Amino acid sequence: MSIQILQYEFLGPIPLDEWGPPMEKLVFLIMSRDKDRFNIVYAGDCEKTDDKSYFVQHSSFKCWVEKSGSEKSLYLAILPLFDASKEHRESVLNKIKVRYNPQCNVGEIVEPKPDYVVRKSADSSEKFSCPCCGSEMKVEQILEKSTLYRCSSCGISDTKLNS
Repeated sequence: MSIQILQYEFLGPIPLDEWGPPMEKLVFLIMSRDKDRFNIVYAGDCEKTDDKSYFVQHSSFKCWVEKSGSEKSLYLAILPLFDASKEHRESVLNKIKVRYNPQCNVGEIVEPKPDYVVRKSADSSEKFSCPCCGSEMKVEQILEKSTLYRCSSCGISDTKLNS
């Protein structure tokens, strides 16, 4: 059985008391079952464990039980990421925390950094004349590696590489 969370396919969920070690390099979800629906109570990651009582001894276990109503309502879903770096696992984990806001992860959510870079606008002190009419060329659009200029008089455009 599997469950789709964001674009990731997690194995499970299985009752938490049916879990058995070992566990290595994965993101895990603690879920509570409410009829046919699973709610994410906690999202975490694990580097490695062989400890059967890993979850019972977890610092948030009491919160999980409180939010789910009982230990029998707790379920586990895992996303194995054997070849992924710690940073990648933390990135996946943070996306889940931001999207689902698990009740037992309060205070752990870090706003994600944007995947884009804001470029500075072209230096307005760099002025040059239109090769057609001699009027000043104005910045029209700043692209990734170049800047598009347009003449305010005749409308001709020119592109210059950004340095």
